[in-house]
Amino acid sequence: MNPEAVSEVALATPGASLSFLSLFFEADIVVKLVMIGLLMASIWSWAIIFDKIVLYRRTRKQMDRFENVFWSGQSLEDLYKSLSTRANNGMAALFVAAMREWKRSHEGQRPAIASLQQRIDRVMDLNITREVERLQKRLMFLATVGAAAPFIGLFGTVWGIMNSFTSIAASKNTSLAVVAPGIAEALLATGIGLMAAIPAVIAYNKLQSDSGKLAARMEGFADEFSAILSRRIDERV
Repeated sequence: MNPEAVSEVALATPGASLSFLSLFFEADIVVKLVMIGLLMASIWSWAIIFDKIVLYRRTRKQMDRFENVFWSGQSLEDLYKSLSTRANNGMAALFVAAMREWKRSHEGQRPAIASLQQRIDRVMDLNITREVERLQKRLMFLATVGAAAPFIGLFGTVWGIMNSFTSIAASKNTSLAVVAPGIAEALLATGIGLMAAIPAVIAYNKLQSDSGKLAARMEGFADEFSAILSRRIDERV
C-alpha cells in the first residue's frame, strides 16, 4: 500500500483527527467566528439563568416573610416605619408606596381624600410594573438566543459545506479523508447553535412562567391591601 493510501485511511479512521478542538482550529475564519459567538451567547445565557433562579428564589422568600408579618396583626403604621427606611422589593415595595401616598394625602389641614383610592391603586399598579420589569430583565436575551442560535449555527454549517465542496473541487478527490473533516466542521457549528438554543428556550419558558406567578401574587396582595385602605377611607369620610 502506497504512503498516500495509508494517509487517506488514517484520516478516514473515526476520531483520528476529528476532535472538537481540531475541528475548531481547522475551520474557516467565518465558521470560527460563528462558533465563538454561539459559545459566548451560551455562556451568557447560563449566567442569566442562574442569576434569575437566585433572584426568583430570594423574591419568593421575601414575599413569604412579608406576608407573615403583614397578616400577623401588626399595626400598619409600625410596619411602614420599619420598612420605609430601607430598600424594598416585591410586596414590601407595594406596601410602602401605598402607605406613603396614604400619609401624604392626610398631611396638612385639608386632607386630599376625594380620589385617594384611585391614586393608591395607580401607585401600586406602577410599582407592580416596575417589579415585573426587574424580574424579567434580560429574559428577552434568552428568547433571542433560543430563536436565532439555530439559524446562526446553520449559517456556519452552510458556509463550511461550501468550503468543503470548494476543497473537493480543488483537490479533485472525493475520498472520505477529504470530505469528512470539512463536513464535520460545518456540522459542529449547527451543534453548538442547538446547544445554545435548547437550554435558552427551556429556561425562558420556565422563568417567564415563574415571573408571571410572582406578578400574580403581587397583584393579589395589591387588591387585598387596596380593599383594606378603601374601608379606612370610607370610615374617615
